[in-house]
Amino acid sequence: MSEPVLEVELPTRRATIHLARDLSAELGSGDLVILSGQLGAGKTFFVRAVARARGLRESERVTSPTFSLIQELPLEPPVAHADLYRLSTGPAVAQLGLDEMRDLGHLLLVEWGENFVAELGGDAVILKLCSHPRKAVFSCTGPRSDAICRALQARLARLP
Repeated sequence: MSEPVLEVELPTRRATIHLARDLSAELGSGDLVILSGQLGAGKTFFVRAVARARGLRESERVTSPTFSLIQELPLEPPVAHADLYRLSTGPAVAQLGLDEMRDLGHLLLVEWGENFVAELGGDAVILKLCSHPRKAVFSCTGPRSDAICRALQARLARLP
């Protein structure tokens, strides 16, 4: 994994929602975002905020797919929200077919996937959510993810 390219303080839930909206604006078909952080750091909350920013109705639930492993969200492009917490090997992750979903144009939002970047198709935005102090730390593993992080950084620099 590369060095962090961007750190954003998240003092409030509203700040987290705004960051999710800004990141969402930079994401497209086939992109991969891996969310890491301690239990309760806000990974699923962030995914929900990204999904809402992409137009998911409030009536649609976004919960952690800890037991189902993958939740597909009816958006354009389709979003696959995965939770790999219970998986410990690359072959188990590969069997889920997330890299194929990505090839078909799904946006992948994957919790607990930092050890499986290769099995997920590589080139990922890695978003670490920290609790103390509350902040988001972004790093990248390839050219597309680097472009996303740089565009997000530029977007954030333009905000008041």
